[in-house]
Amino acid sequence: MVEVLISAEQIQKRVDELARKIMADYDHQPVTIVGVLTGSLLFLADLMRRLELPLRIALIQASSYRGTSTTAGELHVQMDLLPDLSGRHVLVLDDILDTGQTLAHLKVELEAMKPASLKFGVLLRKIGRQELHLEPDYIGFEIPDKFVIGYGLDYNDEYRNLPYIGVLQP
Repeated sequence: MVEVLISAEQIQKRVDELARKIMADYDHQPVTIVGVLTGSLLFLADLMRRLELPLRIALIQASSYRGTSTTAGELHVQMDLLPDLSGRHVLVLDDILDTGQTLAHLKVELEAMKPASLKFGVLLRKIGRQELHLEPDYIGFEIPDKFVIGYGLDYNDEYRNLPYIGVLQP
């Protein structure tokens, strides 16, 4: 049983709004979007189709949830597929800002690559869970402290295909 928290229509409307803001902020400059796998895939795909900017896409793997766990564990990051980001405007897209561990780690790693600018966008920001302060430049939705699935987010590698964000009921 899944309780719908954010409908597919609400998500698409918000992605439209974020795309307009991102285009205004970058003002036709080339951007490299770095998507954090695997949860950001749907957000990344929908957003990039709406951006009328010169784009490059790069992907990294970062995960702190394994299998059936609903609490964050040790962070694993794989960045070996990244292109040279020096002098590029970089926008990191992630599915959810929870404790802040992932984005804080990525900020340090990516700043070392000397991009022209570095911004962060998250589809979801979970209220009351952040341990490290990092303010994303773009936030889709703020949500309560519940374990959510759908629109790229999973539980044990399932439910990513749902067109909405839901709370998985026990």
